[in-house]
Formats: sequence, C-alpha cells, structure tokens
Amino acid sequence: MALRLDNQGFSDTLVILGAAGLVIPAFARFRVSPVIGFILVGLLVGPAGLGSLTGFAPWLYYLTISNPESIEPFAEFGIILLLFSIGLELSFKRLWSMKRLVFGTGAAELIGSALIIGTALHFIGQEWAGAIGLGFALALSSTALVLPLVGTTGAVGRGAFAMLLFEDLALVPIIFVLGALAPTASADGWSNIAGVALRGGLTVVAMYIGGRIVLPRLFGQAARTKSPELFLAASLLVVIVASVATTAAGLSPIVGALLAGLLIAETEYHSEVEVITAPFKGLALGVFLITVGMSLDLRLIGQNWPSLLLAVSGVVATKAIVTFLFLRVANSRRGVAAETGLLMGSPSETTLIVLATAAQAQLILPSTASFWQTVTAIGLTITPLLAKLGRTVSRQLESRSTADAGDIEIDDDGPGTVVIGFGRVGRMVADMLAVHGQKYVAVEADIDSVEEARMLGHPVLFGDVARPELVERLKLHTAKALILTMDDPVLTVRLARRVRALAPDLPIVARARDTAHAAELYRAGVTDAVPETLESSLQLAEAVLVDLGVAMGPVIASIHEKRDELRQEIKAAADMIVEPRIRKAKRTPRAA
Repeated sequence: MALRLDNQGFSDTLVILGAAGLVIPAFARFRVSPVIGFILVGLLVGPAGLGSLTGFAPWLYYLTISNPESIEPFAEFGIILLLFSIGLELSFKRLWSMKRLVFGTGAAELIGSALIIGTALHFIGQEWAGAIGLGFALALSSTALVLPLVGTTGAVGRGAFAMLLFEDLALVPIIFVLGALAPTASADGWSNIAGVALRGGLTVVAMYIGGRIVLPRLFGQAARTKSPELFLAASLLVVIVASVATTAAGLSPIVGALLAGLLIAETEYHSEVEVITAPFKGLALGVFLITVGMSLDLRLIGQNWPSLLLAVSGVVATKAIVTFLFLRVANSRRGVAAETGLLMGSPSETTLIVLATAAQAQLILPSTASFWQTVTAIGLTITPLLAKLGRTVSRQLESRSTADAGDIEIDDDGPGTVVIGFGRVGRMVADMLAVHGQKYVAVEADIDSVEEARMLGHPVLFGDVARPELVERLKLHTAKALILTMDDPVLTVRLARRVRALAPDLPIVARARDTAHAAELYRAGVTDAVPETLESSLQLAEAVLVDLGVAMGPVIASIHEKRDELRQEIKAAADMIVEPRIRKAKRTPRAA
C-alpha cells in the first residue's frame, strides 16, 4: 500500500500522458473532436469507471486515476494557458473596438440568462438567494471549449469571444456577491467587493505600464540567447507572475493570464511565444477535460436521467434563445446568432467554481450542488455536438435569408464555368476566367465570403455542395467546365464521382492535396487533377532556374514538359488500380 501512495502521482501522470497520446491521433483519424475523446477517457479511467473495480482487479490501479483532486491544479493551469493564448491573438486596439459587444451584448446575455434561469428555479422551490447563485453559475459558458472550436475571428468567433470575455471578467464579482448573500455574511460584504474592484483596477494598470516597459527587454534578452528553453521559461514566468498578481488583488488568475497575453501581443515576439506554448496548452486542456469525464457517474445519470435531461435541455434552450435575441439586437445575422447561441448553450468549467461557492455560502444544499455539477459535466460533453448542430442550423437560416434577399439565378443557356469553393484558390481561378472574358458562377458555403465576393461584383451562390439539390440547381449538364477548389479531399472525390455520373462529357478540373489524392480523383472521373505539392515544387524550380540566369523560354518549356510527365504518371497509377477492379468484376458473374 505504501508503494501505491508513493507512486500515486506518477501513475496518474502516466495515465494522463497515455490518454493524450492515444486520444488526439485516434479521434483526429476519424475526424471527431478530441474534446469528446478526453471526456470519455476520464469517464473510463475515473472513480466511477474502471477505478471502481480496483478492489477486484488491483492491476487496474495502474490504468486508472485514483485521486481526481490531484490533477485539478493541472486542469486549472490549462485554462490559464488557454486564456493566455487568446490574449496573444488579440491586441488592445482590437479589444477596444469590441467594447460595445463585450460590455453591451456580453453583459446583457449573462444577466438575462441568469435572471431567467434563476426565476425558473425559484418557482420550482429554490430560495431566491440560491436561485440567483444557480442562475449566474449556469449562465456561464465554457471558454475552454468554445474558443478552440470557433476561434476569436469571424462573425461567430468574435461574438462568442466577446461574451466569454465578459463572463471571465464577471466571475470574481459573482463569487463575492454570493459570499455577501450568505446567511452568515457580515455587513462588510459589499464594501469588500468595492475594495477588490479598486485593488484589481490598480493592479491591472500597474501590470499594463510595467509590461510595456519590461516585456520587450525580457524577451529580447531571451531571443539573443537563441535558446528555446529560455524563451519558454520566460513565457511561463510571465503567465505565472501575472496570474499570481491578479489573484493577490482578489481577481481571477485567468484575468492575469489574459492580460499577459495582451501585453506580449504588443511585442514582436508574440508569434514565437504562441508557437512555443501551444503544446502545453493542448495537454493541460486535455487534463481538464479528463477531470470533467471523471465527474460523470453513469449509474447516477441512469437513476436520474429524466430530471437531468430536463435540466440540461432547459439550460441550453434558455441560453441559446437569450443569446440569439441579444445578438439579433446587435445586428448579427440570423445564422450567426443561432450558431453562437447553440455554441454558448452549455454551462462552463467556471460553473463548477460558482456552484462550490454557493454551496459553501449555504445558499444551496450539497445535494443540489451535486446535481447541477452533473448537469454541467453533461453540458460540457455535448458542447462539440451543439457546435455541429449550430453550424447546420446556421447554414439553413443563411440559405433561406440569401434566397429571400434575391440570389443569383442560372441563365437558360447555362452557367458557363462553375467554380466550387471561393477561397483564395477559387478566387484566383475566377479572376483569370474574368480576365479572358469567360462566364462563370462560383459556389461557397461561408456566408461571409459570399457577401464579400458579391460586394466586389463576383457572381457567387451561397450553398453546401454536399446537398444534391444544389448540384441540380447549378445545371451542370449545360456547363462548359467544373472546377473543384474545396479544401476537403473526401467531399471533392464524392462530388466528382456524382457529377461525372450526371454529365459524362463535362470537363472537371480538381484541386488535389498530393499525388495520391490526385490519383483518387482521376479514378472518380475528373479530367485533370492539380496536386498542390506538385505545383509548388514546379514553381520553386521555375523561380530558381530564372534566378540562376537560365532563359525564361526554355525554363517554361521544361516546366510544362515535367508537369505533363508527372500527370501521366499519376493517371497511369490510377489506371493500374482501376483495371484489376474491372477484371475482378467481370469474373464475379462467371463464378456465381
């Protein structure tokens, strides 16, 4: 037994690292979010999973985590690093430009959701003080999960980040208010809140001034040593010092981490810091998600599933609707508001902190806190599913709104050339078609890109080419050519095969990731496949030959010759795979 206690932390560390090493590549292989994988691993190796069987099978001790509390500090550090990385992607100028969204929409969303949830809980029997605490706890959304899913840019990412930023800033005032509402609280509770606000404000100002002076010199010295280890140490030192400073002032450590990231973002070293700290952020976030999985008890969920299902559905629906309405008031599009609302629907990792505070202040019973902790864990688990549902709903709403606004119609004489995907590759192709006077129509699934392209005069349809009705609407049987530029290898092959069946004589030119993908596209029926790796290599060769003084004419001729040679090799490789399949298909009826 003594050996186990001595090696407990080491055993738990091995389980965590092993889980990260297995979950990330395995779920990436099947295009599933690793978020779900980490939570499932936590459920499997936690005290409610295999950990409950160590009494019958002692060897399971080395495959489970016996003390969930021992890894909670690592999970908290992961959230701190996440906020630090978010700060690196921002700037004070961008943050100031978002002030109305942060302190307007963000405040309205948090307070509105808290009031509705709290009022509903009061009417089903919860005292007002406890209902307020539960309302604010459940109104919080997960920074740790939402931002990695959507980022901080784009319409959805920008709105979600603004609201999450306000929630992170409001966490400490919420905790102090709950303490002031406690039955045993003194009359000085509200004055303590004002004191914390004053100390926190002075601390932030001092960190801002000191950071602008110290950080460029600190990272400059680290960069001159050309030591990645020293650069990493300096980065972690800044995060730790900033988090400790805000914690000492009575604020949350995540506020210090965010401010540290913002200060470093103002220096020329922010890119290097972002790259060098990324692995630690990912691993620590995985540890946090494992702790979420450990808090799930399937037996308890099975016994109380009707009430848990009602609670999760009620919280998600309330927050989604409130977020949708306030974003619409802020002039967000329907699709963006709906996707952001569903994404923000589940509770947060900070919900667990507020629930513990409310229970400690005797505002809610321990059993009530345990119930809502399970609801929070379930909500965190379904966040990636809500994100997918939000994207689906957004596409449906945007498709309808685009049609209502008057979409581009295909002429009776055909669309000309159809370009699927209007990113940088598709736009370049369209520009060259326009230069040579060729009629074209483009299709793009990102509404922001569609609106931007239309403002510039490009004929772009909004839609998802995975839907058969959109392919039919394009009238491809009357098109002159089809160009596939999407950055989705599986969808490109599937679409090429479907279009080839509809239009056997249509020229199809497709963008390919590499030669293997190009061979697969040739088997699907494309006329020409252009591998990105091949073209970049040829362009590099052309540039170096010209710089070496070789005449442009022979260089271009040799590049064209090499391109044709490689294309024939790819087609030959594709034919070698197709031929055995044909011979096998011919033999099968005779064998039958």
